[in-house]
Amino acid sequence: MKSLRFWAVCLLLLATAALLQSRGTADVFTPSLPLSELPYTIDGLQGTDQPIDPEQLEYLGPGDYLVRVYTQGRQVPPVGLYIAYFPTQRTGNTIHSPKHCLPGAGWSFESSKYVILKDANGKPHQVGEYIIYAGANKQFVIYWYEAHGRSVANEYMAKIYLATDAIRMNRTDGALVRVITPIVPSTGIEAAKARAEEFTAQLWPMLPRFIPN
Repeated sequence: MKSLRFWAVCLLLLATAALLQSRGTADVFTPSLPLSELPYTIDGLQGTDQPIDPEQLEYLGPGDYLVRVYTQGRQVPPVGLYIAYFPTQRTGNTIHSPKHCLPGAGWSFESSKYVILKDANGKPHQVGEYIIYAGANKQFVIYWYEAHGRSVANEYMAKIYLATDAIRMNRTDGALVRVITPIVPSTGIEAAKARAEEFTAQLWPMLPRFIPN
């Protein structure tokens, strides 16, 4: 089964690459604000930018990246926000799945599922929710692929939409958004889940200015 899935993914990636090449090399670029201008105050938390390692930037390729930690004193656990936005994905610079990046950083998966969350305006979005761990440390993670006003959790569906949007709209821009917060033993998983989901709900309406619809 795993072998079949591997070859299916390979075929999907090859088909996507072929479709993108067949549409030429010029994308339609939609104006957007740099991620650095994303509000520093979200859901009552105050953000602090974190540096990105130059080697990681080289690995990611051309794009706009944000790593920020939102806090509210020592009593409230922090919420980490990571956004990687690619204005074009025709040149081989594509979004990297957290299923590959997190294990590479030493994290293992305890659970994963797809869910529908509503933003602060009541609009539904599809996201993935993970519980990850490294030793005694646990984190609750929400992630999704954002492109053209659409939120997708499944990386294979994101590739399909990438190919179809390139054909329909001549656009291949898109982003990965990840929200992460510690699971504190004294308050448990549900508190971390609620904290991450509330932050995400407040974040969503802000994103179209930075990840264009």
